[in-house]
Amino acid sequence: MKIKVITVGKLKEKYLKAGINEYLKRLQAYTKVELIEVPDERIPERASLAEEEKVLDKEGAKVLSRIKDKEYVILLDVQRKQMDSVSLASFIESKMVGGYSTITFVIGGSLGHGKEVYKRADYRLSFSELTFPHQLMRLILMEQIYRCFKIINHEVYHK
Repeated sequence: MKIKVITVGKLKEKYLKAGINEYLKRLQAYTKVELIEVPDERIPERASLAEEEKVLDKEGAKVLSRIKDKEYVILLDVQRKQMDSVSLASFIESKMVGGYSTITFVIGGSLGHGKEVYKRADYRLSFSELTFPHQLMRLILMEQIYRCFKIINHEVYHK
Protein backbone atom coordinates (compact mmCIF):
# COMPACT_ATOMS: atom_id res chain seq x y z
CA MET A 1 0.00 0.00 0.00
CA LYS A 2 1.23 3.43 -0.91
CA ILE A 3 -0.15 6.86 -0.12
CA LYS A 4 0.69 9.68 -2.48
CA VAL A 5 0.01 13.32 -1.67
CA ILE A 6 0.17 15.78 -4.54
CA THR A 7 0.13 19.47 -3.66
CA VAL A 8 0.27 22.65 -5.70
CA GLY A 9 2.97 25.09 -4.63
CA LYS A 10 6.12 24.87 -2.56
CA LEU A 11 5.91 24.61 1.21
CA LYS A 12 8.15 27.24 2.79
CA GLU A 13 7.06 27.36 6.43
CA LYS A 14 9.59 25.47 8.59
CA TYR A 15 7.09 24.68 11.36
CA LEU A 16 4.75 22.99 8.86
CA LYS A 17 7.64 21.05 7.31
CA ALA A 18 8.68 19.85 10.78
CA GLY A 19 5.17 18.63 11.54
CA ILE A 20 4.81 16.88 8.19
CA ASN A 21 8.20 15.21 8.61
CA GLU A 22 7.15 13.93 12.05
CA TYR A 23 4.07 12.24 10.58
CA LEU A 24 6.09 10.87 7.65
CA LYS A 25 8.44 9.27 10.15
CA ARG A 26 5.53 7.78 12.11
CA LEU A 27 3.84 6.49 8.95
CA GLN A 28 6.91 4.46 7.89
CA ALA A 29 5.67 1.64 10.13
CA TYR A 30 2.44 1.36 8.13
CA THR A 31 2.84 2.47 4.56
CA LYS A 32 5.06 4.19 2.04
CA VAL A 33 4.18 7.86 1.58
CA GLU A 34 5.25 9.95 -1.38
CA LEU A 35 4.90 13.73 -1.25
CA ILE A 36 4.90 15.55 -4.57
CA GLU A 37 4.89 19.31 -4.96
CA VAL A 38 4.04 20.70 -8.37
CA PRO A 39 4.87 24.36 -9.07
CA ASP A 40 2.04 26.82 -8.76
CA GLU A 41 1.32 29.37 -11.44
CA ARG A 42 1.58 33.09 -10.91
CA ILE A 43 -1.88 34.63 -10.58
CA PRO A 44 -2.15 38.09 -12.11
CA GLU A 45 -3.27 40.81 -9.72
CA ARG A 46 -7.02 41.37 -10.14
CA ALA A 47 -7.20 38.31 -12.38
CA SER A 48 -10.31 37.81 -14.46
CA LEU A 49 -12.24 34.55 -14.27
CA ALA A 50 -10.70 33.53 -17.59
CA GLU A 51 -7.19 34.19 -16.26
CA GLU A 52 -7.94 32.22 -13.10
CA GLU A 53 -9.26 29.33 -15.18
CA LYS A 54 -6.08 29.37 -17.26
CA VAL A 55 -4.01 29.15 -14.05
CA LEU A 56 -6.17 26.24 -12.81
CA ASP A 57 -5.78 24.42 -16.13
CA LYS A 58 -1.98 24.76 -16.06
CA GLU A 59 -1.73 23.65 -12.43
CA GLY A 60 -4.19 20.83 -13.13
CA ALA A 61 -2.08 19.54 -16.02
CA LYS A 62 0.93 19.38 -13.70
CA VAL A 63 -1.08 17.47 -11.09
CA LEU A 64 -2.49 15.03 -13.63
CA SER A 65 0.98 14.32 -15.03
CA ARG A 66 1.87 12.83 -11.63
CA ILE A 67 -1.14 10.47 -11.39
CA LYS A 68 -1.13 6.98 -12.89
CA ASP A 69 -4.25 5.29 -14.27
CA LYS A 70 -4.70 2.71 -11.51
CA GLU A 71 -4.42 5.09 -8.57
CA TYR A 72 -7.48 5.89 -6.49
CA VAL A 73 -7.65 9.69 -6.40
CA ILE A 74 -9.17 11.60 -3.49
CA LEU A 75 -9.52 15.28 -4.17
CA LEU A 76 -9.66 17.59 -1.17
CA ASP A 77 -12.59 19.86 -1.91
CA VAL A 78 -14.27 22.11 0.66
CA GLN A 79 -17.65 21.78 -1.08
CA ARG A 80 -17.95 18.01 -0.84
CA LYS A 81 -18.63 15.17 1.57
CA GLN A 82 -17.23 15.20 5.07
CA MET A 83 -16.51 12.16 7.19
CA ASP A 84 -15.12 11.56 10.63
CA SER A 85 -11.75 9.92 11.23
CA VAL A 86 -13.18 6.44 11.83
CA SER A 87 -15.14 6.62 8.57
CA LEU A 88 -12.09 7.86 6.68
CA ALA A 89 -10.02 4.99 8.10
CA SER A 90 -12.69 2.50 7.02
CA PHE A 91 -12.85 4.14 3.58
CA ILE A 92 -9.06 3.89 3.13
CA GLU A 93 -9.05 0.31 4.35
CA SER A 94 -11.80 -0.59 1.86
CA LYS A 95 -9.68 0.78 -0.98
CA MET A 96 -6.65 -1.18 0.27
CA VAL A 97 -8.53 -4.49 0.34
CA GLY A 98 -10.41 -3.54 -2.83
CA GLY A 99 -7.28 -3.84 -4.94
CA TYR A 100 -5.85 -0.34 -5.04
CA SER A 101 -2.13 -0.27 -4.38
CA THR A 102 -1.94 3.54 -4.37
CA ILE A 103 -4.31 6.09 -2.89
CA THR A 104 -3.53 9.61 -4.06
CA PHE A 105 -4.71 12.70 -2.23
CA VAL A 106 -4.66 16.00 -4.14
CA ILE A 107 -4.51 19.42 -2.46
CA GLY A 108 -5.01 22.25 -4.91
CA GLY A 109 -3.51 25.70 -4.89
CA SER A 110 -5.04 28.94 -3.68
CA LEU A 111 -7.64 28.91 -6.46
CA GLY A 112 -8.63 25.27 -6.01
CA HIS A 113 -8.60 22.63 -8.76
CA GLY A 114 -8.90 22.68 -12.53
CA LYS A 115 -11.79 21.03 -14.40
CA GLU A 116 -9.70 18.09 -15.60
CA VAL A 117 -8.54 17.31 -12.06
CA TYR A 118 -12.18 17.21 -10.95
CA LYS A 119 -12.93 14.79 -13.78
CA ARG A 120 -10.07 12.48 -12.76
CA ALA A 121 -11.04 12.37 -9.08
CA ASP A 122 -12.58 9.13 -7.84
CA TYR A 123 -13.80 10.82 -4.67
CA ARG A 124 -14.08 14.38 -3.38
CA LEU A 125 -13.55 14.85 0.34
CA SER A 126 -14.03 17.87 2.56
CA PHE A 127 -12.27 18.09 5.90
CA SER A 128 -14.43 20.99 7.07
CA GLU A 129 -16.70 23.76 5.95
CA LEU A 130 -13.95 26.07 7.15
CA THR A 131 -11.34 27.26 4.69
CA PHE A 132 -7.74 26.36 5.55
CA PRO A 133 -4.58 27.60 3.86
CA HIS A 134 -3.50 24.86 1.45
CA GLN A 135 -0.07 24.77 3.13
CA LEU A 136 -1.62 24.03 6.53
CA MET A 137 -3.93 21.45 4.95
CA ARG A 138 -0.85 19.37 4.13
CA LEU A 139 -0.09 18.96 7.83
CA ILE A 140 -3.72 18.29 8.72
CA LEU A 141 -3.93 15.63 5.99
CA MET A 142 -0.74 13.91 7.15
CA GLU A 143 -2.04 13.75 10.71
CA GLN A 144 -5.33 12.27 9.54
CA ILE A 145 -3.59 9.66 7.38
CA TYR A 146 -1.52 8.65 10.42
CA ARG A 147 -4.68 8.55 12.56
CA CYS A 148 -6.36 6.34 9.94
CA PHE A 149 -3.57 3.78 10.05
CA LYS A 150 -3.66 3.74 13.85
CA ILE A 151 -7.42 3.10 13.69
CA ILE A 152 -7.06 0.42 11.00
CA ASN A 153 -4.47 -1.38 13.14
CA HIS A 154 -6.56 -1.06 16.34
CA GLU A 155 -3.83 0.91 18.07
CA VAL A 156 -4.25 3.55 20.74
CA TYR A 157 -4.09 7.09 19.38
CA HIS A 158 -7.61 7.98 18.25
CA LYS A 159 -9.96 9.06 21.02
